[in-house]
Amino acid sequence: MEDTLTVFTASKYCNVSSKTIINWVEAGHIKAYKTVGGHRRIKKSNLKSFMQSQGIPIPETDDELGRKKILVVDDDMIIVESIVQALEEDKFDYEVISASDGFEAGLQVNHFRPDLLILDIMMPDIKGYEVCKKIKENPATKNIKILVLSAYLDDEKFATMKEYGADVCLSKPIPLPRLKDEVATLLGLK
Repeated sequence: MEDTLTVFTASKYCNVSSKTIINWVEAGHIKAYKTVGGHRRIKKSNLKSFMQSQGIPIPETDDELGRKKILVVDDDMIIVESIVQALEEDKFDYEVISASDGFEAGLQVNHFRPDLLILDIMMPDIKGYEVCKKIKENPATKNIKILVLSAYLDDEKFATMKEYGADVCLSKPIPLPRLKDEVATLLGLK
């Protein structure tokens, strides 16, 4: 799937306010769509076309924006939407995408190259230990930070997850402010 941007991210690319991006979308200058949760998303190619037509300089890479990438993997879409929204609205301007199963997560780890993986390890097709081990053993992905979430694990199992490469293990339900704090700490922003 083509890269998509939040309104906030698009505003960073264009060096304008989020409200300006919303106004341009509502006026029909930039094509966008809404998620099930009502959040606007803009295809990167549509934003780029608009920027070119308006003479707005286009950053060479996302690295110019200094953004950290986060992949959220959970089969509960309500949890995913809550985490994604909380992180997208965070002051650190993360680029956040999600995956709902192990196969999609594997593809996204290789394609998206996240700085941080937030992983629910109690999903039908995921063995959390194996995911952590594979990521940490692969030279191309070993530096990805892993934050494990689970409603069903005790301290002993969390210790095992850490042995396999998890950086932080948290029990569900987790308050979003604590999750945001852990994410910022893991990514070296705090």
